[in-house]
Amino acid sequence: MDDIISELKKNDVAIVRFEQATQYGIPVCRAMPARHFKEAALNGLNFSQCFLAFDPRGDIFENSGYGMEIHVEDCRGFPDLNTFTILPWLTKTARVLVDGEKNGEKIPAYPRDVARRQVDRLSDFGLSLWSAHEHEFYLVKRDTKEPVDNQMYAYSTLRLSAYEDFIQQAVVDLPKAGVDVECVTSEAGRGHVMITYRPEFGLKAADTAHTFKSGIKEIALKHNYIASFMSKPWPDKTGSSAHFCHSLWDAAGKVSKLYDASSSTGLSKIGEYWVAGLLAHARAISVLMAPTVNCLKRFKRHSFAPYNVTWGPDNRTCAIRVKIQGDKGTYIENRLGASGCNPYISMAATIAAGLDGIVNKLPLPKGIDGASSAYDDEYVPPLTPAPPDNMEEAVEALLADEVITSALGEEFIKCFVAAKKHEMKLQKEAIEKDKLEEWERDFFFFMM
Repeated sequence: MDDIISELKKNDVAIVRFEQATQYGIPVCRAMPARHFKEAALNGLNFSQCFLAFDPRGDIFENSGYGMEIHVEDCRGFPDLNTFTILPWLTKTARVLVDGEKNGEKIPAYPRDVARRQVDRLSDFGLSLWSAHEHEFYLVKRDTKEPVDNQMYAYSTLRLSAYEDFIQQAVVDLPKAGVDVECVTSEAGRGHVMITYRPEFGLKAADTAHTFKSGIKEIALKHNYIASFMSKPWPDKTGSSAHFCHSLWDAAGKVSKLYDASSSTGLSKIGEYWVAGLLAHARAISVLMAPTVNCLKRFKRHSFAPYNVTWGPDNRTCAIRVKIQGDKGTYIENRLGASGCNPYISMAATIAAGLDGIVNKLPLPKGIDGASSAYDDEYVPPLTPAPPDNMEEAVEALLADEVITSALGEEFIKCFVAAKKHEMKLQKEAIEKDKLEEWERDFFFFMM
């Protein structure tokens, strides 16, 4: 605490945001003058639990267990002081992430706590997760909503110059807030960008993803742009993903647990069980990793998004890509993730599925090698399931999977499914008015 108070004074911080993420991963906060920080940090700050029932427009959806059912009552928000950071893209502003408590107990549906519980379960097995999300996003001009460039040449060097001012600030400012940017790339859509950053161990990786997404959006506004992590803003254009890249280590984070040079797959037994778990529960976790009616539209053939539940060594056409790079560099890429995901929920879903593979020693099916395409039926084993591409099927798959629903908790699942039913209702109304595309962009584009 004393170190934080010293930082506030040293940097002349005027405002501290007590911040958390909604079910949709949208940051919400209560901001206060820095002089009141210590009192609020020690005693907690009242937060209405209704933010857990906010849709992307801030409307409260029904049957979450956290809205009108409890008369939008308060919980007490206590900051995790390890997440304190000064936000250099804002003026004299700092932020700390908050965990909600009621009667001394954590709020079960808080996305951050859902992830923490899975990280703790992993620790009970003597394992830790080193991970990072790979977010793609669209960058458009704030006034016209037109993309910042009109080219679709992926990896183009020239395209980056069209929004150099934004890129420069992002690359300079994000590391100051704890997001160690590694690489900036133009992607295969007009105004389509990917920025990657270094992995972290445990819950910190999801906190970093949260900081990254909010930072990118706020920096973009400073340059009169809108950065959107909406997964499929335009039906005929490429979608935005958030692949979850991760590797398993011992509890101390010193010894890799994925690689085995003597194995035909390059994976250790634990690694094979883990991937098998991801495959066994892929249909259920799809909606947790691609969580909106818009996100699910990515799951198409020849889209660089998964079309079936397959895995392969360095194969980007599969749902699970395994990158074998020796003892320290081997990692798994869960490609189900859409950019509109909540990184806490994406992490929790992956751990819950992978752990079940380890617990039950699930056998790993044959992979699809890098020379073959999982989009080509001749290389895909018969009866291989596909990830759901509509919300009704996706929710059914989630609710049918007792392993995943039990791991993430009854209250979280109830709240999450209530949000999905709300989306389905609004989607149906938009279809009836023949305004589906307009409704989706209005609902998701700015806030997500």
